[in-house]
Amino acid sequence: MTDYMTPDRIIEDRVTARVDRDGFVVFLIGMRVNRPLKVHRWLPVARAMGRMIEELSAAPDMGLRHVESWFGRTSIMVQYWDSFEALEEYATSKSAQHVPAWGEFNRLVGSNGDVGIWHETYAVQPGSFECVYNNMPRFGLSRAFQTIPAVGAHARAASRMKEPSREAA
Repeated sequence: MTDYMTPDRIIEDRVTARVDRDGFVVFLIGMRVNRPLKVHRWLPVARAMGRMIEELSAAPDMGLRHVESWFGRTSIMVQYWDSFEALEEYATSKSAQHVPAWGEFNRLVGSNGDVGIWHETYAVQPGSFECVYNNMPRFGLSRAFQTIPAVGAHARAASRMKEPSREAA
């Protein structure tokens, strides 16, 4: 059997994600550096996100399953959560990093145009997603959940969209 669990190993097989749950949340979040020379405005925002991810990674019971990030003038982070409720609970918890970070952003930046921030939240239900990976390490949904071979009922996008991930692999 092929080892699909080693995080950074290139999987030469064609694989997909198996998600054994009634739904999950994809949360896209990022920032845009509008005034690059104002490092004192955008660097604290970037550092705050790092602290939040460290906090969430140390406490898997909070509901964050996995994160992928890309950095540039406009940065994006894709987060996979157990549920919207878990995401909302973290975002509003006064004992977690997010509430103080949000307050600090509003105090230092607010709407002055130096740093843009954004997020989008998608609640994903069974049968409303599909994915495939080839010659990739575990990535995205396959890293957030389970990686399985994209064969048989999992071979084609149309069949993956019909919830084969909930059938026995």
